[in-house]
Amino acid sequence: MNLRQYEYALAVAEEGSMTAAAERLRVTQPSLSQQIGTLEKHLGVRLFTRNPSGVTVTVAGRAFLAEAEIATTASRRAFAAARAADGDLAGELIIAVHMGLGARQLPRALGQLRHRHPKLQVTLYEEPDPADMERLARQGTLDMVLTHRVPTGCTFDIHVLGEEAYVAVLPEEHPLLANGGALRLDDLASEGWIRFRRGSLLDDYLAHLLADTGFSPHTVARASQISTAVRLVAQGLGVTVAPASAIPEGFEKLARPLLPSLAEPVALGVRNHMGPAEAAVLDHLEGQNWCGMDLLAQPAPV
Repeated sequence: MNLRQYEYALAVAEEGSMTAAAERLRVTQPSLSQQIGTLEKHLGVRLFTRNPSGVTVTVAGRAFLAEAEIATTASRRAFAAARAADGDLAGELIIAVHMGLGARQLPRALGQLRHRHPKLQVTLYEEPDPADMERLARQGTLDMVLTHRVPTGCTFDIHVLGEEAYVAVLPEEHPLLANGGALRLDDLASEGWIRFRRGSLLDDYLAHLLADTGFSPHTVARASQISTAVRLVAQGLGVTVAPASAIPEGFEKLARPLLPSLAEPVALGVRNHMGPAEAAVLDHLEGQNWCGMDLLAQPAPV
């Protein structure tokens, strides 16, 4: 067995098809099938069940792939550490980001990082399901997580970057936009609300926020992305509340601060004994502006 076979098996599981996995890996389908067959023969178990529409992972396959993912991640880190020791940051960083956090700061920081270290790759998991987040943390897959609160199972070192302000977003012709001042949630009690995907951390946060006000909002739509929710608001469907940095460029005029102000700490969890790549990301993020409404006056990252 070798790591390449592990990577092949992981690709097949992710794609659900030998053909699609071969295209992604840029190898021929017969060659990939042969490598998977050799791996299964060596293990003495079937990793996949073949069917006309593709493949499905067996029980034994799921157990194997969980460990294979850890092994391949460790291999990438070992490679990156060796290159970094020679002053050349390379390899792959895996970062999980809860929805809306650092929507302006993170792209800006990663752009600066790319300019300085073009061989370093970054994989982002945006708003993973909480169960998936905990699984990734337990498996040791994540290098960093940008969040309000580090999830269960993470033993990361915590670095507080600042506070993320939450703002109200209203349709352009809404009379409450005219005064340009802060709004109370009570001002929006009679409005239709654009909510977020059920079970997402942002929607849970919004639900608790609204429950504390004592009124039950009328939900008129749900969106899985903040940019979509803001565009629905712009079309007059309702109002919403979202992190200031997540308001898309061109829609800043629809946002108003809240009174009392709402803000949550933004924390970067970094795996213990961070390497040079993680340290570089942390340095760039600490250099960003995390000052709430001030973000809406800044140009969006290119």
